[in-house]
Amino acid sequence: MSAPAEQTQPEQAQPEQTPAAQPKVAVLGAGSMGTTFAMVLADAGCDVTLWGRDADVLDAVDRKHRNEKYLPGVQLPAMHGTIDPAVALRGASIVVVSVPSQVARATLESMKDLVRELATPDAVFVSLMKGVELGTDKRMSQVMAEVLDLPDERVAIVSGPNLAPEIAQRQPTATVVASRSEATAQLVASACVTSYFRPYTNTDVVGVELCGAVKNIIALAAGMAQGRGFGWNTIATLITRGLVEITRLGLALGADAATFSGLAGMGDLIATCASPLSRNHRLGKHFGEGLTVAEAIKATGGTAEGVKSSESVLELARAHGVEMPITEGVVEVLAGRLPLSDLAATLFSRPQKSEVAG
Repeated sequence: MSAPAEQTQPEQAQPEQTPAAQPKVAVLGAGSMGTTFAMVLADAGCDVTLWGRDADVLDAVDRKHRNEKYLPGVQLPAMHGTIDPAVALRGASIVVVSVPSQVARATLESMKDLVRELATPDAVFVSLMKGVELGTDKRMSQVMAEVLDLPDERVAIVSGPNLAPEIAQRQPTATVVASRSEATAQLVASACVTSYFRPYTNTDVVGVELCGAVKNIIALAAGMAQGRGFGWNTIATLITRGLVEITRLGLALGADAATFSGLAGMGDLIATCASPLSRNHRLGKHFGEGLTVAEAIKATGGTAEGVKSSESVLELARAHGVEMPITEGVVEVLAGRLPLSDLAATLFSRPQKSEVAG
């Protein structure tokens, strides 16, 4: 009697592996930093739509993946470009805002109904903006949250030694993603991590954001010094004493002292004060070489946030009883109340004190 034939079990169908859905990201602002961060997000695998007001620029981003106006010679990854905010916001789970700080409120006010209707209900909003609003002395994340009625867990900021032209060349750099919610910071960090862009998370929103705003003012001073012909001793003095001013204000507002020695603090301050790619440094240098403020702004060819934010930062400091002599000097010089030739003497004539006492 032959052995019964072996029963063959039918193969079970294996479930298809569905790739994780790409985050849909809207980037509001097609300048150099907005476009660069959109590039990073697209390189990281996100579905990115870049919004701006210049139809020619956005058409080229959409069809040719180029933004020659702000990033000449850079080939962008595939992304969408549009001048219609509804197209950018529809279905977005991450909304990145990269517009000049002093027009942020008006820009967001004009879009708040679209945000409510078209972005996902739990969308996270990310500020790339560096400044303090004139008239209110509010940080940009505060402006964004106020206009769009956002809770803390839906707000994040990105800041660090992030000169846009270098990132656009995909040179290695790190950044800080800050949110009061660690989960939100991790979400945004995961959306922008690439082989050349390394995000770290932080929950000190106040400290990280103040670093981004005040370093531009110190960079103006450093540029002015260079334009006047001063060397690296002077620049190093401005950087280190500038860090003292940033730290002093941050601590008065409840920031974490550790933030100021990190990427968003010392890291960004060095890059912004020392690099000719920094618009604030460049504008300060033009001014130091003898141009008027208006001429220096035109020669710089882009928004230098420190010019307007210097006044609001000084207002904020005075409201909290914080001394910021470099910032005050920059404000006085730009307003024409103090000759640039007298700035160094004004700073050096202050009473002597212990360095560690501030």
